[in-house]
Amino acid sequence: MSAHMKPTVYVADDDADVLGSLRFLLEADGFDVRTFRSGTALLKASDHALVDCFVVDYKMPELNGVELAERLRKQGATAPVVLITGHYDDRLAARAAAVGIQDFLLKPLLDDNLVKRIRKAIANDHSATAQRAS
Repeated sequence: MSAHMKPTVYVADDDADVLGSLRFLLEADGFDVRTFRSGTALLKASDHALVDCFVVDYKMPELNGVELAERLRKQGATAPVVLITGHYDDRLAARAAAVGIQDFLLKPLLDDNLVKRIRKAIANDHSATAQRAS
C-alpha cells in the first residue's frame, strides 16, 4: 500500500446485514472494502496481494474463518487476518494462532474496536515487512 492509497480490507461473513454494517463502518473510516458472502468467494478473488487486512467471520458454511485463513496462507496471502466470532474459547484461540491469526473480536462489539485492530494489524505487518527487507 502506498502512502496516498486507502488500505484495502477484504471482509467475509455469510450474514448480509453484518457485511453491510462492516462495509459502512470501514469505508467511513477510510478503508477500501471488498465484501464476500463466503470464504470460498473470498478465495476466488485473484488479488490477495493487494489486501492489507482480512476480516473473516468464524462461523460460515463451507469454510470456517480458521480454515479460510489457513487456505489464504497456502495461496500466498501474507496480510494479517482478524477473526470475528460470536463465541470465544481457548481451543478456538489456539487453532486461530496456529494458522497465523493475530487477533480476534467478539460480535457484536465490533465498532471502533475493529477499526483499531485492523489499523494495528496493518501497522504491525508493515513493520515486520520492513524488518524482513532490511
